[in-house]
Amino acid sequence: MQGIKLLTDEKIDPPRLTAELLLMHALRKERVFLFSHSADPLPELAWIHYGRYLHERIAGKPVQYITGHQEFFTRNFKVQPGVLIPRPETEHLIEYTLNLPKPIGVIADAGVGSGAICVTLAAELRQPVIGLDLSPTALEVARQNAAEHKANVHFIQSNWLSALRPNSLDLLVSNPPYIALTDKPTLQREVRDHEPDLALFAGDDGQDAYRILEQQARQVLKPGCRILLEIGALSTRDLFSNWNEIEVQNDLSGRPCLLTAVLPEGRAE
Repeated sequence: MQGIKLLTDEKIDPPRLTAELLLMHALRKERVFLFSHSADPLPELAWIHYGRYLHERIAGKPVQYITGHQEFFTRNFKVQPGVLIPRPETEHLIEYTLNLPKPIGVIADAGVGSGAICVTLAAELRQPVIGLDLSPTALEVARQNAAEHKANVHFIQSNWLSALRPNSLDLLVSNPPYIALTDKPTLQREVRDHEPDLALFAGDDGQDAYRILEQQARQVLKPGCRILLEIGALSTRDLFSNWNEIEVQNDLSGRPCLLTAVLPEGRAE
């Protein structure tokens, strides 16, 4: 396939899968159609679209922003520039939450992005979830994804947890930004040049969002209730040293990926 060779020459990985995804998008067909019609000539309009998509990918644009979607926890989520692309590793947060004792109570997701976390939890648990984000673009995309998956999510534009009432949550979940600004030059261009800074970077040490969440969560969580965060470094645990039942989980590569902690009953405000 011409697209595979072009992507291989430009060192775009994985070339075959990327070429197939872009061709499917150009044809507006599923993968089974590609294999069952592999000998068919491409319609002229599909060739035009396919060529444009290939050049966008070679220029560094993520496949997900070209096709407009990303699968997460078996569901298809709309994504677009200005909204963080859901990562497979965030599914660990979903799995942990689904294994908590039921009923969980009032759940909020801080920094919803595409809505991958809050929409998935609302659909899987079949209960309402609160979704918070500062970005109007993210909130609009998340609303569309909630509607698509018939998920009961109440979206609120908020600077982290500032819009929530005190002692109103039983569980706070979040995949906040955790990349240090000093690491920006080392990122893949697909991330650095295309995904939103607001969803990626958190100060010089990558911990700014956790500092805010730790302080605000003390106000909005009920005593004895839980925070569950995706993390990028073990040092985040130090910010929660005054919480109870602190637990850090690693992913399959051994990297810290989740932190959970319980707000003490007799916390100091």
